[in-house]
Amino acid sequence: MKIIRYQDKQGSVGYAAQQADGSALKLTGDIYGSPKLTTEKADVAKLLAPVQPSSIICIGLNYRKHAEETNAKFPEVPIVFFKGINTLQNPGDAIEIPTHMRSDEVDYECELAVVIGRACKNATRQNALSYVLGYMCANDVSARDWQIKRGGGQWCRGKSFDTFSPLGPALVTTDEIPNPNTLKIRTVLNGEVMQDWNTNDMIFDIPTLIEFLSGSTTLLPGTVILTGTPHGVGMAQKPQRWLKPGDSVTIEIEKIGALINPVVNEI
Repeated sequence: MKIIRYQDKQGSVGYAAQQADGSALKLTGDIYGSPKLTTEKADVAKLLAPVQPSSIICIGLNYRKHAEETNAKFPEVPIVFFKGINTLQNPGDAIEIPTHMRSDEVDYECELAVVIGRACKNATRQNALSYVLGYMCANDVSARDWQIKRGGGQWCRGKSFDTFSPLGPALVTTDEIPNPNTLKIRTVLNGEVMQDWNTNDMIFDIPTLIEFLSGSTTLLPGTVILTGTPHGVGMAQKPQRWLKPGDSVTIEIEKIGALINPVVNEI
């Protein structure tokens, strides 16, 4: 099932199941429980991020080719950082380049997002995927100057500006993606392909990440895990390619769809 979260013409927010013809049928009940499909068409005036995360946990340097392009050693354990839930952005809404906390080095990162569907603690590789509700496209937008030079030695400042976590366009449930580590993934910037690879290049696959992150730690329903980016980020381009107002960034993942966001300056 492809689950969308939407706003109708009256401003009410709901969930629906996207159909092959582009329409959507309303869902009732808790999406983290047992949502029921109705026959009533959803009046989708605006597409929203498919979930409102309880937390956003991110993994750095998790693709072999990306580690190589940044001249970094392969990590021995997953590199973990967090993004604030303030970073959430909807499909179609703008990524804002910070102007108050000015950044001149804002970068794109296509990522597969994992959504935890039920409380998860001390999962094993064998049962880890049973805790997953589904998958989304994500853009781990990153202000590299704040991440690397002005972040105090950690990445959270450069990763947690408003609008820096676009998610969508839909949440695709696990029955449609039995193996998340076989998916084509890419970034298209203004029509030019910048990243084009496969999730099979992850150093730590999805079951390993869930096992690691849930160790002695409860992952609540709605936890979103961003699983790293392949090579081709703007920082590694020659010359470097930073996002600028007027750009359009598309994150595409096989079996999920395309997440498109324009770029503007923060007002």
